Amino acid sequence: MLYRVEGIVIRSMDYGEGNKIVTIITDTHGKAGVLIRGAKKARSRHASLAQPFTYGEFVFFRGSGLGTLNSGEIIASHHALRENLELAAYASYAAELTDRSLQDDEAGGYLFRQLRAYLEALEEGKDPQIVTFLYEMKILEASGYGPVVDACVSCGAEDGPFRLSASAGGALCRRCFPRDPEALELAEGPWKLLRLFRRMDLTRLGHVQVKEETKAALKTAMRRLTDAHLGYHLKSRAFLDQMDKYSL
Repeated sequence: MLYRVEGIVIRSMDYGEGNKIVTIITDTHGKAGVLIRGAKKARSRHASLAQPFTYGEFVFFRGSGLGTLNSGEIIASHHALRENLELAAYASYAAELTDRSLQDDEAGGYLFRQLRAYLEALEEGKDPQIVTFLYEMKILEASGYGPVVDACVSCGAEDGPFRLSASAGGALCRRCFPRDPEALELAEGPWKLLRLFRRMDLTRLGHVQVKEETKAALKTAMRRLTDAHLGYHLKSRAFLDQMDKYSL
């Protein structure tokens, strides 16, 4: 069957002497694997379509398994992300997180749009940490684990103060603190941003300035949520952690 889709390359690997297999997240057909013949050759007209983070139109034949590229066209190469070590690290993390979160042929139009906006936001110079926290929230939501942040997840109380319980799936009020002794205490700034992340998608994110201590608290909060509900051990996240360590 012939497919014509818009897609973003979230994984690329060598196959044989001159070929590559890419995994793309598409606007209409979820995640798909596509063989691009000759993509490793210098003069290949499809070599650029095999680059990570490339957003393009892919036309491929597929039976029951791997597709084979027939033709394609780049819509946005995102080459600037591959040329900057920090941005490449963040984009790689988002791509790997997407790959692990989405099954083959699972409906992925929402995450496709969010990832496209994420890559655009990085290129536009928006704070990569804030953009990444927001994208992690969208992954949690798409996976069915979006945290409750506007009221107590246990009793429904809307009056704070609250603590964040990753295991319970959101905020706990003072009366429910004993349900999770390890719940995270957050200042009002991080809470406001977590609530904003739940309401907003990446296509609406402008340039925001956030204090370093607030970003540190958000990182702890999002790390607890993703570890508790997704539990992925990602090489790209370990590399980001190393970058953070040596940038201090």
